[in-house]
Amino acid sequence: MNAGQWAVLLNVASTWYMVGLIWVIQIVHYAMFDQVGEQNFQRYAVDHARRITPVVGIPMLIELATSAYLVYRPPPEVRVSWLWIGLVMVGLIWASTAAIQVPCHDQLGRGFDADVCRRLVHSNWIRTVLWSARGVLTFYLVSRLLSAD
Repeated sequence: MNAGQWAVLLNVASTWYMVGLIWVIQIVHYAMFDQVGEQNFQRYAVDHARRITPVVGIPMLIELATSAYLVYRPPPEVRVSWLWIGLVMVGLIWASTAAIQVPCHDQLGRGFDADVCRRLVHSNWIRTVLWSARGVLTFYLVSRLLSAD
């Protein structure tokens, strides 16, 4: 396999890994934050942040790097505009993470706050929708590559 094929493969794999993970986080994990109880919540929130970081960080970095690479070296079968749209979606996911979700987690690490918990759950829909749309986009990318053969 050449570098472009590896980039596509890693991009699709990292995106779909995150699609699955973000739906579990959105529907199961974050939705249950308010059930931990105030007495144990601070330790729970700190442990959550520590444990989730490598689980999401590594695939997010792979997704970002491969999305940028594909814009820089687009496969000839795919319109570069679609690759740019995918890269912009990744940028929006990162921006939402840095500007909204990480600050919510930081606040929750100091103790339970129902308003912050609600803001985290509601704002995480931004990432859930964007990653789901990226998943659809990667299916398109793969379909274009497969139809070229």
